[in-house]
Amino acid sequence: MNITRRTLLGSAGASAALGALGIRAGWAATDISLGDMVITTLSDGYLTQPADFMFAPMPQDALAAYLATRGIDRGAALTPECNVTLVRHEGRVILFDAGSGTGFLDTAGALPDALDALGVDPGDVTHVVFTHGHADHLWGVLDDFDDPFFYNAKHMMGQAEFDYWADPDTVNSIAEDRVPMAVGAKRRLDVMGDQMQFFGDGEEILPGVAARATFGHSPGHMSFELRSGSSSVMVVGDAILNDHVAFAHPDWPIGADSDREAAANVRKGLLDQLAQEQMTMIGFHLPNGGIGRVERQGDAFAFVPNQ
Repeated sequence: MNITRRTLLGSAGASAALGALGIRAGWAATDISLGDMVITTLSDGYLTQPADFMFAPMPQDALAAYLATRGIDRGAALTPECNVTLVRHEGRVILFDAGSGTGFLDTAGALPDALDALGVDPGDVTHVVFTHGHADHLWGVLDDFDDPFFYNAKHMMGQAEFDYWADPDTVNSIAEDRVPMAVGAKRRLDVMGDQMQFFGDGEEILPGVAARATFGHSPGHMSFELRSGSSSVMVVGDAILNDHVAFAHPDWPIGADSDREAAANVRKGLLDQLAQEQMTMIGFHLPNGGIGRVERQGDAFAFVPNQ
């Protein structure tokens, strides 16, 4: 696995569009190669979340002590990056997740401009593969007229995740603050249902791409191992959610996870594997384009971004 380039995408059109969205300047694409795969992470902007969205269920005294070591203000809004993974391989153009689109947050929804700056038209995308159905991963699947944005692509989602968000009863059982997310997911999946293909844990869904169940952040969350020979890259989606607490204290509950105990168990298992095998990982909300590796530090871990 080789890093091939890290570039600022600075076309006039993309820069103007990003500025209009209020998205940070200096966003980047990062390419790595894995055999004959070219893997690129692209910015969809960033989220703005209240700190309690992540931190509320954690042990507060221990959290305060830890955040102080990182210089993180407990009360400040969190602004995690959104990194969409693009894989070009054997004539296929594969997106892992579709970004937020224009209906979620003003600071997100930059993926179309990122693709444009790379010279990739939405019609060039052959496959859109979803880690899960949260708004920042799914809502960009439709354009502003509720037509499929990636109009030539096959769309693929884990069966368990699709069943959860497509179920009309989900809106009645989900936490009240997530009802809009459930409504938005069902509306989009109702449009895309006939074009969606489904898969389960362990399946090779495309050549060199295997699905791995990492349930917990959402009921059917999937990660994906990209493999060429003896080398591999793991696209973890939101199974590893941030670059601080999730690595240093993987057992702590995270407010954004739907099943916090299951998510913590998945997180610890993934981190252990990634550290032991020194496998490159890509995280949707990790810094520096989300590409890096995991380093073990005693009973904890650390994220080491690619430079």
